[in-house]
Amino acid sequence: MANKVARKKNKLKKKLRGEFAIYFTLLLILLAIPVCNVYTKAILSETNIELEQIKSEIKDQEELNESLKMEISELASLDTIQEVAELNSLTYQKGNIKVVTNE
Repeated sequence: MANKVARKKNKLKKKLRGEFAIYFTLLLILLAIPVCNVYTKAILSETNIELEQIKSEIKDQEELNESLKMEISELASLDTIQEVAELNSLTYQKGNIKVVTNE
């Protein structure tokens, strides 16, 4: 009879040890979820900041490109070419003019 009581106590202790492990694991998971959530939101925020900086750099570069295109158009005009030719003492002969297109 005493042997049966001792066995029940041992089973109860083993069950308690197993329950302790389950509860401890559950507690760790419950603590890890919010930490992981904050960490992933921080990484997402950092990525969004980098994305906005890159978009800003792209916009600045596009504005610079547009400005340079306008400057090229101004410098490639016939009036500007004639002024530069006159400054360098070049002559204008209609027979030597060739039209070049970008196609």
